[in-house]
Amino acid sequence: MDYDPTRPKWQQIADVLRARIESGEYPPQHLISEVRLEGEFEVARMTVRKAVAALRDEGLIVTTPGMGSFVADRPEG
Repeated sequence: MDYDPTRPKWQQIADVLRARIESGEYPPQHLISEVRLEGEFEVARMTVRKAVAALRDEGLIVTTPGMGSFVADRPEG
């Protein structure tokens, strides 16, 4: 991925993940693997965690301690 030097990498990764969730590429209950994303985007784990935290704050991802982070179920409607 080519990063925009004017924006933090975690925001750009969050944008990519958000697009994947909204398109259905990452369906509800899909595991968000920090290790896989760390390798895919070639960034530190903390950068991935910041992106995941932002999406969790938006309600797109749910994190269960000891299990991981998953795409949240979409509200009906």
